[in-house]
Amino acid sequence: MVGKSVSLQAYLGANICPLPAFFLSGAVLMPYGIFVPFVIQLACKANLVEMTEGKKILVVDDDPSFVKLVERVLTQKGYEVLNASNGEEGLRLLFTHRPDMVLLDVVMPRMDGWQTCNRIRDISDIPIIMLTAHEKAEEDVVRGLDCGADEYLAKPVGGRELVARMRAVMRRAELPSSQAGRGITFSDDFLTVDITERKVSVNGEQVRLTPIEFRLLALLMQNAGHILTHKQLLEKVWGWEYIDDLDYVRIYIWHLRQKIEPDPTQPKYIITEPGVGYYFRKASSL
Repeated sequence: MVGKSVSLQAYLGANICPLPAFFLSGAVLMPYGIFVPFVIQLACKANLVEMTEGKKILVVDDDPSFVKLVERVLTQKGYEVLNASNGEEGLRLLFTHRPDMVLLDVVMPRMDGWQTCNRIRDISDIPIIMLTAHEKAEEDVVRGLDCGADEYLAKPVGGRELVARMRAVMRRAELPSSQAGRGITFSDDFLTVDITERKVSVNGEQVRLTPIEFRLLALLMQNAGHILTHKQLLEKVWGWEYIDDLDYVRIYIWHLRQKIEPDPTQPKYIITEPGVGYYFRKASSL
């Protein structure tokens, strides 16, 4: 390998970190050595600054000590932080300041996190991460999905993990909704999916999917007939930060089946390959 030069994009691949364009325009690495990790570190840092610069985060939580801790962590990373101690105040700040993301506590007085999340989803697709002081149970994650949350984290959560999850959620939100599966459509006598138009209907009735549910369905359709492993789905839909969170795939697949399958217990479209992953059954196989 010594003495060989390769393009930076080819060396790094697509999954280490999204790189600013100026690092990918004809850049060539020196022979492998100390320059390589330096370039990777420099490129990633430059991109993370680009991702956080000017981003406003609305923190809705009635625990002052937690809010203070989160504010310190996020401001150090370059975010602007807005604070609200209850859902009603959070909605007012959402209207007036138009933040880029909401960190939303579940248990609050007057209007809890579930109600607040529902209200936000009525008017906006802003990324929402729900936070709870209770142990993260599958039922709560599913309820968060029903409300339209993008992520569900249990307190206490470390600063590094919180920031990593926030960046992953915002990165997904900024991707074109039809990127995975552009131009793909599917229709039979029960289910109709138009990826380009971002429309899903069941028995003629339009069905609302969360951004992650839609991206998951689009990826499966794009690879119809081919099995995608749990880790492939995690990496492509959630991001590399989630590569070991296998339960996410199972929970989201279950939830997606509730919305699009005639009988979720006997799936017709999204098929499980035990111990491996899932695939979307081709129309010719139905």
